[in-house]
Amino acid sequence: MRVAILAHEKFPERAKTAVGVLRYSDHEIVGVLDREHAGERVTDYIPDVQDAPIVETMAEVPECDALIIGVAPIGGGFEESWRADIRTAIEHGCDIVAGLHYFLSDDDEFGALADEHDVELRDVRNPPDDLTVADGNAKDVDGDVVLTVGTDCSSGKMTTSFELRNAARERGLDAAVVPTGQTGIMITGWGIAVDRVISDFAAGATERLINEAGDHDILFVEGQGSLAHPAYSGVTTSILHGAQPDSMVLCHVAGKETVGGYPEFEVPSPETYVQLYEDVAAPITDATVDAGVINTSGMDEIEADPTIARYSEQIGVPATDPVRHGADEILDAIL
Repeated sequence: MRVAILAHEKFPERAKTAVGVLRYSDHEIVGVLDREHAGERVTDYIPDVQDAPIVETMAEVPECDALIIGVAPIGGGFEESWRADIRTAIEHGCDIVAGLHYFLSDDDEFGALADEHDVELRDVRNPPDDLTVADGNAKDVDGDVVLTVGTDCSSGKMTTSFELRNAARERGLDAAVVPTGQTGIMITGWGIAVDRVISDFAAGATERLINEAGDHDILFVEGQGSLAHPAYSGVTTSILHGAQPDSMVLCHVAGKETVGGYPEFEVPSPETYVQLYEDVAAPITDATVDAGVINTSGMDEIEADPTIARYSEQIGVPATDPVRHGADEILDAIL
């Protein structure tokens, strides 16, 4: 499928969804919309991903099948400055794929335009309406279940899940990602955005995903939030208990001292988090933190490698930056 990605004024640092789709999806990306960097190219900013031109408006994008909303503001709201580009995309016959809490299908203008031009408004955060509480049976699936957990939001859980999947497949293992957030759903084409699910059903939604994934040697479950996050700890706990993982991978951003969007809250130390995740998991599963991932994208190689080594020492297990060095070392630790 040929797609464009909307990332206005957020690319690349604050466009996690856009970057994830560029790095891991099978879509052909024909353009990225970003007013600040129009006229440049994706690989001017991010190496080792699919390249595409950066343009100012949807009118400049070559013919394509869909427009993906590649940014997700805190709270998942809709930015009115996007309206003209979404309108243009619909008029050009493009489906719209969005991961917002604001459902485009409920927008009167977009709904009428979509009907007129026979396109789909796909709100990937809209959960199934038949979810239930967990039965506690995720542990019964064939194969191992590995959950990526974090010290904060946007700490690399989704990236780690796909890097580990790719590394496992290169070894001949039957591996899959279980997507629990909008970016993973856009990459794989399936999943449930657990942060949109009624709280009583969130663990059940995770359990359903694991059961629906089918038989694999190993499943990498995409975690969300963090256990000590002042706003999102609930979804983190639900995924942890619903997944009943065999193993966990702790993801962290180098130099991160305060919670993103909540500067008055300090991020607990990585070693504190290891104990916290294992303690909260313990009544449901005997999973331990067996590997670590640290995002060193803001550093050069001279700084990054000692930072990775210190992080590994802090948490007492092998660690790496999988985008920089690959995931083989931490896959060994998990297996």
